[in-house]
Amino acid sequence: MYTHNTNWNTYISSIHTILIILKRRELMPNSGVVKYNVKIRFDVDGIVEKADIIGALFGQTEGLLGPEMNLNELQRASKVGRIEVVLDVKSNKSGGEVIIPMSTDISTAALIAAAVETIDKVGPFNAKFVLSTIEDVRELKKRMIVDRAKRIVQEWATKSISESEYMLRDIYEAVKPAKLTTYGKEQLACGVGVYDSDWIILVEGRADVINLLRAGYDNAIAIEGARIPESVIKLSKEKSRVVAFLDGDRAADLILRELQNTIRVDRVFRAPQGREVEDLTPVEIQEILRDVAEDKVREKEKESDTVERDRDRDVDYRQRLIREEKRDDEKRFKQKGMEFSIDDNLLNRVKEVFGSINEALEAIALDSTMQERFKVPVSEVVHRLSTEKDVKYLMLDGIITQRLLDAAKDAGVECIVGHRVADIKDTYGIKIATFNQLGLV
Repeated sequence: MYTHNTNWNTYISSIHTILIILKRRELMPNSGVVKYNVKIRFDVDGIVEKADIIGALFGQTEGLLGPEMNLNELQRASKVGRIEVVLDVKSNKSGGEVIIPMSTDISTAALIAAAVETIDKVGPFNAKFVLSTIEDVRELKKRMIVDRAKRIVQEWATKSISESEYMLRDIYEAVKPAKLTTYGKEQLACGVGVYDSDWIILVEGRADVINLLRAGYDNAIAIEGARIPESVIKLSKEKSRVVAFLDGDRAADLILRELQNTIRVDRVFRAPQGREVEDLTPVEIQEILRDVAEDKVREKEKESDTVERDRDRDVDYRQRLIREEKRDDEKRFKQKGMEFSIDDNLLNRVKEVFGSINEALEAIALDSTMQERFKVPVSEVVHRLSTEKDVKYLMLDGIITQRLLDAAKDAGVECIVGHRVADIKDTYGIKIATFNQLGLV
């Protein structure tokens, strides 16, 4: 188990050895059936990578419970599956969750969880590992099976309804009149759509509501008098649009004046002079209220245009941030006297490999003919460079550090491309570039 006095270089070397073992193990078949998922939360007082967490898991639990209980041995025996790490880096701290799939009994799973909780270091940083839960995968599968069985039965029951029943139902729905109901303490006649529609139609009486229902409008409500009911006043405040549809007589003029002095009315429609709303045909009603439907379409188009403009602004903002970051990189490079330009042949090769390493925490090394020499996790690059002598170009999904440049110099590397550049004291004449500068981010 690693202690506070562990030499950092020795720790890194051990991490590399563990990662090589893990890489080989990924090629081995995993025949064990996962019974439990051991989920452990962790917090680290520093910035680390996933490989550092994996290294701490294997390194600091090794030998605690005997050789047969080492994670290496358990994985080789297909008792432990591939360990997943969810990492979240904020400010100068790292946190996240480790998921260890296990095909052992619950006692062994609990023992491994307790061993992991003893980890107190990740690299040079203090750390804390705490068990979140041990999920019984079989119970989850049982619930999934039951839920799926329910859906199968429901689908079967639905599909078993005869074609004639569907036909009868469609016919009934087509001729069924919309439902008449009441609203508020005054029990005002209205259609059921008054409750859930975002707009309402104010009419004079119950007969008007019924006639609008026949024309397909279920969001009408009757005022039922010259005085505007409190329920209508309150309801109008809750809707995005209020439309008045009144008779074509003198009494409707007085009602309209009262309406406009009491509540917000967005549009006013009138029956033809001398006629009442309750006497209009469905076609006449639809013709009069056609403008309302067109207004709703225009509103939706306007909302869609607003969303599109907001999305375009977000894209412009992100692009501006990328351009600013690129300018900052170039400014910092010039201050340090570092080169960041590369020839077209190398640029094309970088574009080819970028997709395979981006967000994968991996690095690719090329020789003088731009052929791949090796592809390893970022955490193994420094160690691997110490054993290689024919590396000319290096691309990595990570940060270009002084330690990396020191190793690259000894390996004969001429150019390095990464995501970001740390505080560099000496480049040794090695060309440096970022994916952002090359227009790949």
